[in-house]
Amino acid sequence: MTYDELRSRILALTAGERDVIALMATVACEVHHFDARFDWTGFYRVVAPGLLKIGPYQGGHGCLVIPFDRGVCGAAARTGQVQLVADVDAFPGHIACATTTRSELVLPVRNGAGEIIGVFDIDSDRPAAFTPEDAEALGAILDEVFATC
Repeated sequence: MTYDELRSRILALTAGERDVIALMATVACEVHHFDARFDWTGFYRVVAPGLLKIGPYQGGHGCLVIPFDRGVCGAAARTGQVQLVADVDAFPGHIACATTTRSELVLPVRNGAGEIIGVFDIDSDRPAAFTPEDAEALGAILDEVFATC
């Protein structure tokens, strides 16, 4: 399956849906099963100023709460920038929610007003598993899915 096919599938499954949790659950499931590199796939939702809480996800357990000032997910939420981390052990302040994670891709998730409502986190048990192309394709899908929220 290509990213274009993934996009079409996700858009078909989420057409007309505006509930953020339902959208997150569907996206996490579809993206998780899209590629064998994706070991943990899910969302952390902004629940208070400076605070993320785990949302719908696929894979093993994740951290329940992440402050904006900690870890890769916190950096994406704090800066509003994609975090493409080839080696999580080299990332200052990385939070080891799972000891098997070697690399990580975290994308900010914005609603239609441009406000960050969470981050989309993909972990891999492979080093340097993610590319800028992954970030670009997944970011475009997220923008389209959450534009109506």
